[in-house]
Amino acid sequence: MTVRPLRDGRYVVETDGGTYVVDVERGTCTCPDHAIRGAHCKHLRRVAIEINEGTVPAPDERTAVCAVCGAETFVPIDATAPHLCDRHDHDPGDFVRDRETGDLLLVVAATGERADERPTGEGRLVADYETNADYGDHEPVFEAVYLDSLRDVDPTTLRRYGFPASRLQPVA
Repeated sequence: MTVRPLRDGRYVVETDGGTYVVDVERGTCTCPDHAIRGAHCKHLRRVAIEINEGTVPAPDERTAVCAVCGAETFVPIDATAPHLCDRHDHDPGDFVRDRETGDLLLVVAATGERADERPTGEGRLVADYETNADYGDHEPVFEAVYLDSLRDVDPTTLRRYGFPASRLQPVA
């Protein structure tokens, strides 16, 4: 069986026996087994399995491309670009490692701006720093603080630094 999402939250399921439309939210399928007998058919089960395994988006999601690596990712239907895969998206409170220095950092914010748009406290763009030259100017910027700077300091007064998304590595 091959499962493909449609734009309206339903799925097309292709089998040797035919092609059917599955609506997971309504629990319906156009196959004879479901349409005539009302049975919870194998097509409904197959779509549910593929959603749970992450091979197709859920009904309220759509497929998008990560702005950093180009990997396929699932995002809410109404999400606006840029999109990031799990490897490149960070939430406030996440610990990450700077690929350039190896230093441990704490993510404090996602700015929603690109590296070639986000100014730093010094008035330069994040993309203009020599240490960011090997990273994409188009990448979303995250603000983070160096963990070493957190000792005996009020966290609200810490200087925040902007980093292109692919410069930061999740800490396992």
